[in-house]
Amino acid sequence: MRVDPNYLQGLSASISQSTATEATLTNELSSGLRVQQLSDDPTAAAQALQLTSQASRADTFVQSATQQTGVMQVTDSALAEVVTQLTSAISLATQATNGTLTNAQQSSIATQLQGIQSEVLTLANTSYLGQYLFSGSKGATVPFSLDTSGTATYAGDTVQQTLKTPTGQSLVTNLPGSAVFSSTFAALGSVIAALQSNTVTAANTTALSTALSDVSTQRTALGSSLNRLTASSTYTQTQVANLQVTQNALVAADTVQVATDLKNTETQRTAMLSLMAALSKGSLFDYLK
Repeated sequence: MRVDPNYLQGLSASISQSTATEATLTNELSSGLRVQQLSDDPTAAAQALQLTSQASRADTFVQSATQQTGVMQVTDSALAEVVTQLTSAISLATQATNGTLTNAQQSSIATQLQGIQSEVLTLANTSYLGQYLFSGSKGATVPFSLDTSGTATYAGDTVQQTLKTPTGQSLVTNLPGSAVFSSTFAALGSVIAALQSNTVTAANTTALSTALSDVSTQRTALGSSLNRLTASSTYTQTQVANLQVTQNALVAADTVQVATDLKNTETQRTAMLSLMAALSKGSLFDYLK
């Protein structure tokens, strides 16, 4: 029986194609990916690239949010202690205005208030990760100093820093010290001076109460911003996970189907190789040469 040369050429081409298909399927099975380069599926590859870009931007926000959350939590802790210190100061000032204290007792209260003033100064100069929290945008600058008279000087600026969420919302992440501590240092300095000169009045207590209100207001605003940042970060993390699932669906291989296809391809290739070997042993094959 004469074998058509075209048949042999076609069989050889089929074997080559089967070998290539087997290599592709083996690669898909080992990597778990159906699309590894643009030519595999241009549409899916383009969509996957877009999803990767979206996920990268979202992940960058999550990382920034995580860092800023830490900063804001430390800031809130400092403000909570300031509230405690001012509450104590108000109690002491109230005692001093009852009109029954001796000069020595008033002097003792003044000393205690100076201790509170010093503690508040330390809190106002709180740093985290090498940056001062209440310096506005001047994180490397110590925000507050006190002179010998107890007068505070602010060296920071009034810039409120923000972090933009993926939805475009700008969230405030810091509190400039001038907005938080100006009335506090003024009230403490005033009541200490009044006690030292025996001229303390209810107005001094009122000033401390106003300072406490100012700090509490700023702390509430920071807490609200922190809550929104936390919620946005949590939502964005969910979005990143969803993007990754969608991307995986675009490029991932169906490993069960790939394994089946690979087995079938191997079987077909083995059969074709056997056929080629059988044909190559016949005398007719020699004739066809």
